[in-house]
Amino acid sequence: MAIPPKVPAGWYDDPSARHERRYWDGTDWTAQVSDAGIAATDQLGTRPPPTSEHPAGPSPAAGPSPAADPAGPFPAADSAGPSPALGPAAAQEPRKRRAWAVPVIAVAAVVVLGLLAGLLIWAPWKSPPLLRPTGLTAGPSTTSSVMFRWSRPATGPQPDRYVILHDGRVAGSVPGSVTSYRSTGLPPATAYRYRVAAERGGKRSAPSAVIVVTTATPPVSAARLQGQWTVGIKLTRGGAGLTGPKNWDETWQATPKCAAGPCDVRLSGGLNGYIFKTTLTRAGAVYQGKFAGNVFPCGSKSQSFPIRSTVRIRITVATARVENSQWTAGSWAGHMVVTAPYTASGNFYCPASRQAASLTGNS
Repeated sequence: MAIPPKVPAGWYDDPSARHERRYWDGTDWTAQVSDAGIAATDQLGTRPPPTSEHPAGPSPAAGPSPAADPAGPFPAADSAGPSPALGPAAAQEPRKRRAWAVPVIAVAAVVVLGLLAGLLIWAPWKSPPLLRPTGLTAGPSTTSSVMFRWSRPATGPQPDRYVILHDGRVAGSVPGSVTSYRSTGLPPATAYRYRVAAERGGKRSAPSAVIVVTTATPPVSAARLQGQWTVGIKLTRGGAGLTGPKNWDETWQATPKCAAGPCDVRLSGGLNGYIFKTTLTRAGAVYQGKFAGNVFPCGSKSQSFPIRSTVRIRITVATARVENSQWTAGSWAGHMVVTAPYTASGNFYCPASRQAASLTGNS
């Protein structure tokens, strides 16, 4: 039985059908391919599956091919009749090549489909996964704002935007080129919990770890004095000539004379049965004012008569807190001085006197 002649090296029709031409090195197919006269390397596989130990020469296309072998291609499959120089065995080559063509194309199709399936699973052209933001650190805060930062993604493209989450809800967002966020218009001395998530192409990453940031605490002097107060009054001097208890509680009302923040207040309430109203002028955390009235009458019961005493009040805010998103006074302390002139009525009179009392206020 005659052995088919060895096919010389050269460019021939690609048996895998992935490219127009593929280079045969005289023994096996290589990864060198050609399309439209441009040489390249087949990235999907080094070579198609072998069809035979001694394959017949594939048919080169007309004209020169890249890096064509000087010896020239093997005779075309559709050459008219067998070559006398090759003998009877060579005459069977065209039929063998046609017989191999069908299984070669089938095998090549299976290989291509398998490679495509693998590529679809691997999908290197797909966007890389969104990484959750990391490295959250607190920035400078004020009494009404907080700020924090985070790190850029370690790999992959930057996101379209970052979504800021507060208590599980979206509080805002920033472009993907920005890695910081500031929230304003907040109450002072208040802690806030935030998380950050990256978004790209309509998809959101897992949220970052929680960062807790706190607005700055204002000074006590910035507290707003307002609302109803329970006032403890305790006589500390001049109470020997007075009848009744030496300490008691009253209810006072403080009404600021401005829409927001600390300012002068209108103070009203009771003092030993006398209803008063006065204005306390603010100077930092200190408020002071005065009024005149019959605070401690002269005598007692049916033998008493009114005395127009002068009452001076001075209080200092001691603590503050956030109430209804405002920085307000939580407690205060001070003192009161009651000055009574000499007063007579018929056969009765009261000498001039002076009483002092400590004041404590709690809301």
